[in-house]
Amino acid sequence: MKKLVNYLISCVMFTALMFTVTGCGQDKKAETTAAPAVAEKKIYNWKMATTWSTGIPWHDTAVHFAETVEKITDGQLKIKVFPDGALVPAFEVFDAVRNGVVEMGHDWPGYWKGKDEGFVAFASVPFGLNNIEYSIWLMEGGGMALADELYGNFGLKPLMGGNSGQEMGFFTKNPVTDVKQLAGMKIRTVGWAADILKEMGVSVTPLPGGEIYLAFERGVLDSAEFSTPFITYPMGFQEIAKNVMLPGWHQTGVQNMFSINKKAYDELPPYLQQALIIASYETQMWDIARSEKKNAEAILKYQTEGVSFNKLDAQSLNELRKTTDAYLAKLRSTNPLLDRILGSQNDFIAEYSVWKDLRGGVAAFPKDEYLSGKHYE
Repeated sequence: MKKLVNYLISCVMFTALMFTVTGCGQDKKAETTAAPAVAEKKIYNWKMATTWSTGIPWHDTAVHFAETVEKITDGQLKIKVFPDGALVPAFEVFDAVRNGVVEMGHDWPGYWKGKDEGFVAFASVPFGLNNIEYSIWLMEGGGMALADELYGNFGLKPLMGGNSGQEMGFFTKNPVTDVKQLAGMKIRTVGWAADILKEMGVSVTPLPGGEIYLAFERGVLDSAEFSTPFITYPMGFQEIAKNVMLPGWHQTGVQNMFSINKKAYDELPPYLQQALIIASYETQMWDIARSEKKNAEAILKYQTEGVSFNKLDAQSLNELRKTTDAYLAKLRSTNPLLDRILGSQNDFIAEYSVWKDLRGGVAAFPKDEYLSGKHYE
């Protein structure tokens, strides 16, 4: 993705050079004419609050975006990134952006389900879109137009903020392969997964990332999840529990978003607005590539450290899916915009799944068939 940034910078420099060359071709009379004063470009200094501590890789995603914006605007738009608690606590970022305390925020939209359930649809839907599918839907399937509508209701402008892929699942102190084993346990999760598990009799606590480890270590929690293997590994849950309940049905694609105060956004000239959009596209793709590479590396690290991965049985997944469908149907019946958002996602899934299914079975190299050699048997 650095090539994209360098390309954009080159375009700006090339344009400037053309103006210079054109100027050199003027006749001597023109040379003696006083050049008009060139107005200095206004420098914009923005603040971005995030819901991440500096130890969480998503903080690096926010920094990457800010650095990209500064490069492609040649320093005209500078964004200083502040981690969780530096300016405002994690769960106050939304209001800080909305009220103009900061110009921007970076977060997982599911944190704002209390504002509108629609935000969760732009974060992760249980049994829903993965990272590539989220990107396609947002860019080409009408997703960003719906995001503009939802965020616009709160005076905000949304941009894609990266997608780290499918979550690995819940850390547990003992192996869990049946969802019924979760009954009576105290679990950390967020978003719609929290509500769905509550309906199944599970006690759920939606702690912010920085508070999970101590709560898990001290026994306040019996099980915890945070994100993908790469994002979760530095949090050290493997020091407390050596089992992980798979698959990550609750978040099949962890979509983060940037939010911009709409007034601040509207004050920018159009080319700087476009620079923000371009940087968000680049950041989305960069985060996917980085995360999937790091996810694979993290899983191998977990295995080296003695972590066991235990898959839920088919009956448990079916029960979770049925509970999810009933829960979402109830939400959609009371929220017209959410109904349209999820309807749009479902339409995309129905269309895309035909091609996805037809091309399956060979890429990306199913382990049992192609790496373990079963296709030779």
